[in-house]
Amino acid sequence: MLTREQIAMRVARELRDGYYVNLGIGIPTLVANYIPKGMQVMLQSENGLLGMGPFPTEDEVDPDMINAGKQTVTAVTGASIFDSAQSFAMIRGGHVDLTVLGAFEVDVMGNIASWMIPGKLVKGMGGAMDLVAGAENIVVTMTHASKDGESKLLPQCTLPLTGAGCIKKVVTDLAYVEIRDGKFWLIERAPGVSVDAIAKLTAGELVVPEIVPEMEF
Repeated sequence: MLTREQIAMRVARELRDGYYVNLGIGIPTLVANYIPKGMQVMLQSENGLLGMGPFPTEDEVDPDMINAGKQTVTAVTGASIFDSAQSFAMIRGGHVDLTVLGAFEVDVMGNIASWMIPGKLVKGMGGAMDLVAGAENIVVTMTHASKDGESKLLPQCTLPLTGAGCIKKVVTDLAYVEIRDGKFWLIERAPGVSVDAIAKLTAGELVVPEIVPEMEF
């Protein structure tokens, strides 16, 4: 299975030169460490930072420079700092080219549940609902199944939705899948993981081509 860092490395392959990108809390924040050399990407945070760099070394830590998940970050040359109202105007105005989010569940219709589990304490929606509504290109990062072995790639989400019909790409610890025509399409598999193992842990309908290449790192 892929590590959190390997999932972030695979997502980083979806970046393109000149993109404005928002990274959600959790695994998505790690993508900042794997931007290909020579590629110009501006990372945006809901709390008002455009131009985030990799996580700081011990000598670089500035407690006032944080991302939306309250992690300390660095800023690249040309970065801008502004209030959250301007940040959300950028998101709602469709100016973010790619959004990377974590999720509890995703289903075959591209629905995503990422913000609450009934009965458990949660901090709130954050900017996720705005992000899924304002970005055309969204990549979800998640484990393929729960700790109990229950699939998170479902025929229909069971938890309260963050957004409907907005997800097209999912990178899990087992595979990279795309959502098309009400089905999951298996595009790549994690090194050493069999197609049968992925199919067994995918509750929603899974389309498997004749050849499913392993991810390369």
